[in-house]
Amino acid sequence: MAAPMKTMVLRSSSSLMSSCSRAAFSTLPARSAIISRPMPKATTISTHHLPIAARASRQATTIASTARFFSSTPLQQNASAAASTSTTSTAALDWNSFFQLRVRRRRIQMIFSLASGVLGGGAGAVALSSGAADGLLGMVPLDPFVTLGIATLCAGGLGWLVGPSIGSQVFYLLNRRYKTQMLQKESEFLTRVKKHRSDPTQSSTSNPVPDYYGEKISSVAGYRRWLKDQRAFNRKKNANFL
Repeated sequence: MAAPMKTMVLRSSSSLMSSCSRAAFSTLPARSAIISRPMPKATTISTHHLPIAARASRQATTIASTARFFSSTPLQQNASAAASTSTTSTAALDWNSFFQLRVRRRRIQMIFSLASGVLGGGAGAVALSSGAADGLLGMVPLDPFVTLGIATLCAGGLGWLVGPSIGSQVFYLLNRRYKTQMLQKESEFLTRVKKHRSDPTQSSTSNPVPDYYGEKISSVAGYRRWLKDQRAFNRKKNANFL
């Protein structure tokens, strides 16, 4: 009896071990499947699910960084510098500055008139002394020296007349940024002078017209004084007529 019981116990233990091993081996694929199964990815939170305050703060941060970038770029700085330069260069020209520039232009015209007159007279004298006007000297019934002198003076006078035009061009070349405004104010000023000046037909040696063309006006105060002189001339003229 002992032998059969021992045999039965051995068979039952071996069957139990085989079943446990089969169970262990049967669970291995499941574990590998669990290990090899990819982990679920973290869900990304879109901006649409963020609160309104968070989205507003993010947009404000983006706008602020963009503004800082564009404010620090050299292109924006150059554009602002060019705008300020153009604003300064196209500044409005007031009347006192206009009269000062007008006086300066007259002085430049005078200098060029003197220079061109001397050069014209010299060029005429050289041309006449070289025999270029022998036919003209024969046609004029005067002494040849007198004829040469008159021709030289005519050449100098022609240079004197050409001088203001050259001086004006030089002046506007040096003050090109004020050229348009000066021409506009010049037209307006001449219109006012023509409107308010007195009638020269009623002038006399005892009562001449004061500065008929307004050439002596060099400031706004001078223009007002010129208007007073014109009214005084008209009052005196009417008093003499009465």
